[in-house]
Amino acid sequence: MSQNIGASATEQQKALWLSTTAFTLCFAVWTIFSIIGLSIKDQLGLSEFQYGLLIATPILSGALTRLILGVWTERYGGRLVFSLQMVLTGIATWVLTWADSYPTFLIAALGVGLAGGSFIIGVAYVSKWFPAERQGTALGIFGMGNVGAAVTKFLAPFILVAWGWEAVAHIWAGVIALMGVIFYLVARDDPAFVTRKQQGIKSPSLAEQFAPLKNLQVWRFGLYYFFVFGGFVALALWLPHYLTAVYGVDIRVAGLCAAAFSFSASVFRAYGGVLSDRFGARSVMYWTFGFSALLLIMLAYPPADYTIRSMHGPISFSTEMDLVPFVVTVFALGFFMSLGKAAIFKHIPVYYPNHVGSVGGLVGMIGGLGGFILPIVFGALLDLTGIYTSCFALLLLVVVVSALWMHFSIRHMERNAANMDKLPSFPELSKVHDPELTVMPRVLDNWQPEDPQFWASKGRKIARRNLWTSIPALLLAFSIWMVWSVVIARLPSIGFNFSQDQLFWLAALPALSGATLRIFYSFMVPIFGGRLWTTLSTASLLIPALGIGYAVQNPQTPYIIFVALALLCGLGGGNFASSMANISFFFPKAEKGNALALNAGLGNLGVSVMQFVVPMVITAGVFGVMGGAPQELSDGGKLWMQNAGFIWVPFILVATIAAWIGMNDIADAKSSFREQAVIFSRKHNWIMCLLYVGTFGSFIGFSAGFPLLSKLSFPEVNALQYVFLGPLVGALSRAGTGWLSDRMGGGRVTFWVFAGMIVSVLVVIFSLKALTFWGFFAGFMALFFFTGVGNASTNQMIPVIMGKEIKRLMPELSADERRRQSDRESAAIIAFTSAVGAYGGFFIPKAYGSSIAMTGSAVGALWAFLVFYVICLVVTWAVYSRRGGLLYDTERGLTSTLTPEHA
Repeated sequence: MSQNIGASATEQQKALWLSTTAFTLCFAVWTIFSIIGLSIKDQLGLSEFQYGLLIATPILSGALTRLILGVWTERYGGRLVFSLQMVLTGIATWVLTWADSYPTFLIAALGVGLAGGSFIIGVAYVSKWFPAERQGTALGIFGMGNVGAAVTKFLAPFILVAWGWEAVAHIWAGVIALMGVIFYLVARDDPAFVTRKQQGIKSPSLAEQFAPLKNLQVWRFGLYYFFVFGGFVALALWLPHYLTAVYGVDIRVAGLCAAAFSFSASVFRAYGGVLSDRFGARSVMYWTFGFSALLLIMLAYPPADYTIRSMHGPISFSTEMDLVPFVVTVFALGFFMSLGKAAIFKHIPVYYPNHVGSVGGLVGMIGGLGGFILPIVFGALLDLTGIYTSCFALLLLVVVVSALWMHFSIRHMERNAANMDKLPSFPELSKVHDPELTVMPRVLDNWQPEDPQFWASKGRKIARRNLWTSIPALLLAFSIWMVWSVVIARLPSIGFNFSQDQLFWLAALPALSGATLRIFYSFMVPIFGGRLWTTLSTASLLIPALGIGYAVQNPQTPYIIFVALALLCGLGGGNFASSMANISFFFPKAEKGNALALNAGLGNLGVSVMQFVVPMVITAGVFGVMGGAPQELSDGGKLWMQNAGFIWVPFILVATIAAWIGMNDIADAKSSFREQAVIFSRKHNWIMCLLYVGTFGSFIGFSAGFPLLSKLSFPEVNALQYVFLGPLVGALSRAGTGWLSDRMGGGRVTFWVFAGMIVSVLVVIFSLKALTFWGFFAGFMALFFFTGVGNASTNQMIPVIMGKEIKRLMPELSADERRRQSDRESAAIIAFTSAVGAYGGFFIPKAYGSSIAMTGSAVGALWAFLVFYVICLVVTWAVYSRRGGLLYDTERGLTSTLTPEHA
């Protein structure tokens, strides 16, 4: 098993200890808020939730940067990336002292979080210096850098008391920046990177580096790391506050006690590496989970008073863990966490020697996200229950779930290895643990939807299952994306003093971020696979749903937090691009228009469902005490605005599980970004972007702005009880008219759609001038109807256009190769046009706001929309539907050659 690394023992030790020192300093900076955060909390008068969010923010940015930093380390080398990361971290930490408000502290904390990305840089760098049989020990020693948290807790309190928290930030910033310079001057590139440069080998592509992320095994490791590392970071941040609140000690004593936990959870990581090399990572993980569960049961038990009725009268006693036993217990917990951290990262270089950066980055990112999410949940649980030990109860739940998943996975492997005497204790080196055996199932290797026999025998059934699994997930995505359109209309009534322009910004920002995310989401399905990406993108909706639920409960929540949540709602908008790209691969051209119309139309229905459901659920305490207290209205009424976010959480969880269980990946659909980027040279991609801005951009923009525009233009009418009808009409017309484009041709339908939209805008303009609500309402209903029909027709056009264009541009390809190329480009264009089109959701509400600010009316914006629709109509006619246009002959042929069954 020995490898020839090509490095001397001296070079190996130099790389290891230099990296460990750098990581120690980075970790000290990363956890700086555990000490200075208490001073900032008192300075700003923060609530428990706000404090939890502040100390967790650097952990979020540190976690999210790990994946990309791991990839960059594989591509550019650890010496360069590690040095730059430390210098930039030093700059961000110094800038922290310039913050003067809660929002600016949050922004600065994001920059400080760059320190957290150092871990995966070091793992990718150090692992290349050692052979597999010594990597566990080497990475365990490197992981000792976690002791930086103890350094901060031991030294920072004394500096803070002497000179203030600003001095802590300045000193930590100077030291980490200096270390970055020293590392660049003293360190050397790792042997693998040097060999690759000398031989002129190109760095692996993103698709190649991300390929192992399909393995379920990687995500299982991520959950383990969520506890052992995420739980460690969360407790390192939370314990000083816990100790001062529960035991009444001052910040210096609390820092020393918390440092004991950080010390044991860091230094013994090297010992965990030795044990993993000797006894096997599996055994070490069993020890970690077993003893951690026992210790957490002790820590989670709250102080309680008991009274027993005896024959001699009541006997009273109480149970409470004093300070010294508490410190001893968390020290022991940290010891087993440190063993687990080493055991997990023992697996990665052995399983994925050529993908340490991407795999380790993902596992590290999940662990880092635990360090972000858990402190926030700790604060929320404390606010909700008032029980300080609830944080340990939550960690106990994570341990139990992780241990059960690990145990049942191993039992499954044992059953597959029934002919072996026993499962090796060094599982990562056994054939039965070949990572290929844990590749996510349900990959369709032979997918031929254009083959009538294949389609009839099994293709249609599989395609429809994927379609009807995708639709609920997309519906929820649209619900989250547009939830602000209802929430912002109620914010002033529950105590939020935002201006009209600020409210329109909140209505527009989800569309802006959603449209931008769609650009990236457009290319994710061929890289990651539709099943995995749909699962992850659906699960991501939990972040804004929970965030909204907490933010609206406090009228003191800063506007910048609402801006951040509005941007996070864009995660729902991004889902549309990947969902449409995924479904387009499953259906033959003859049914593609209808399938995409159903997916998009019923998905768009989420806007209407949200605008119907949210006004109802915010009027009642649906979740009882778990949902929080209601907000008082000026007229004495009550609203539970948090339900606007919380109501979607259970449905998102169900949809996530359904996507994982019920969907498939198509092997032929896999391609790199480079292969898909050819669409940027296709002129019809940009023409269809223009048309889709006119159809979908109008739909999503009108959906976002219609509630607020109705309320401002007709304050005497309770318009909020009607606004859900607009998106409902648009969604149903899209879902119900896909067959029309399949039969008559998308170009012809799109032409008449823009003609109808021009007339509808004129109706709205004259109704606004006449202050006639029902004319205004009818005009908008017509607009929504035509946008839905146009959304379906434009999506139907794209595969037909590319089928003709690929044949013209690539005549050398065989028929089967043309089909695959056409499908690949069509899917990318459908997704990319959806990204560009979604910007209409930003510009339309902003156009309303600007027009009202300049003229006192939205009529000016509507005239601008009308001119744009005229342009779209002329382009559609000139390029596609006129005699001699690209689709003229094809669409006339469709009318006579396609039977209803195939239309």
